[in-house]
Amino acid sequence: MPTFARTRRRFLGITAAASALALAPGALRLAHATAAAQPARGIEPLHWRGVALGADAELRLYHPDPAAAQNLLRQALAEIQRLESLFSLYREDSALAALNRQGRLDEPPADLLRLLNESTHYSRLTRGAFDPSVQPLWNLYADHFLQPGADPAGPAAAALRAALARVDYRAIQAEPNRIQLQRPGMALTLNGIAQGYITDRITELLRAGGLDRALVDLGEIRGLDDHPAAGAAPWRVGLARPQAPEQVYTMVDVHNQALATSGGYGTPLDPAGRHTHLFDPHTGRAQPRYRSVSVLAGTATMADALSTAFSNMALADTAAVVRKLGLRAWFVLADGSVTEQGAPASARS
Repeated sequence: MPTFARTRRRFLGITAAASALALAPGALRLAHATAAAQPARGIEPLHWRGVALGADAELRLYHPDPAAAQNLLRQALAEIQRLESLFSLYREDSALAALNRQGRLDEPPADLLRLLNESTHYSRLTRGAFDPSVQPLWNLYADHFLQPGADPAGPAAAALRAALARVDYRAIQAEPNRIQLQRPGMALTLNGIAQGYITDRITELLRAGGLDRALVDLGEIRGLDDHPAAGAAPWRVGLARPQAPEQVYTMVDVHNQALATSGGYGTPLDPAGRHTHLFDPHTGRAQPRYRSVSVLAGTATMADALSTAFSNMALADTAAVVRKLGLRAWFVLADGSVTEQGAPASARS
């Protein structure tokens, strides 16, 4: 079965210059980062690029002591591996895999419990548009399209109803001593929120280690910049057009904030690309309303979960959440036009 983390495309271009810089032509990574502007005090960044959570990743650390920066980098990479070992669907020894196998997990790890509680919070906030229990839908669609001559319209209605009967975040019981899935055949995926959660944990680790400027890009992006008056330009993120990813339709300053983008075309489940990983938990439909959704929020966990949820919500409903939480969000519609919600308004296509 294909994995979301390993096949997810990237939709964000990062620059740290004061002016809006476009993506490098022909960049293989849509989250390609150009050379960062130097803070006034002249600290050289420790720049790491590699693979984390099954995707291209990048960390930029500004620290006056190179040895301390290297130590923080080692701690960050070790923490990424530890958290991935809890949340991975594709490692048999992960805590999440054990929960899905058994339907319960006694004495769960604190991070898994915390992330599930955050997940159900965003489920309630979006009236179920975000739901970590959609894994049966993923399994159904993946199995369907692996069959020779599979119906291009997707799984049969009866099979879809059977899978939907196992999807309901309200049937997740998460308590300090036990996590219980209360319906037979339930299974969870944290792919719509775990990258954001890990991004936040790494940002917290770096801040606790004395960093006041860093960029954490683990699929979702968070910029740490506690002293912009010192001369450091803000982190700037270019939002790419899904229909022409070498083009950027707007630039966003990210100052102690996080930005996440979800787009169905990044992970098609069928050869024609009609069905994606962005499932509607209410209908089982795998065709999101928008080409892509980007959310700027205070944490990467929030931005990740809400960009996922908004992909299957009407604009009137997303606007209510945006106003309530003070977010900004960008929606690339089917015709390629862009709708922005939240203030301040910025350039539109």
